[in-house]
Amino acid sequence: MNRRGVEYTAVQVEPSLWRWQFQIGDTATTGTTQTKLKGMAAKRAEIRIDRELKRLRERQERIDSVGSPDAP
Repeated sequence: MNRRGVEYTAVQVEPSLWRWQFQIGDTATTGTTQTKLKGMAAKRAEIRIDRELKRLRERQERIDSVGSPDAP
């Protein structure tokens, strides 16, 4: 599956237990979700992907602002 250009997987490991994983750059992230629905497990992975992409974007914006001549 794909969320905003990030490939991820959601695999059922037990009844009502799903393991999801994705990789952004060199960092791989895994987690588990207790639910009977694959769609819900996928949604939880997507929420985590969104959170990580936001964190990286904010970090890059801070780096860019420090390097700009307009920075205080």
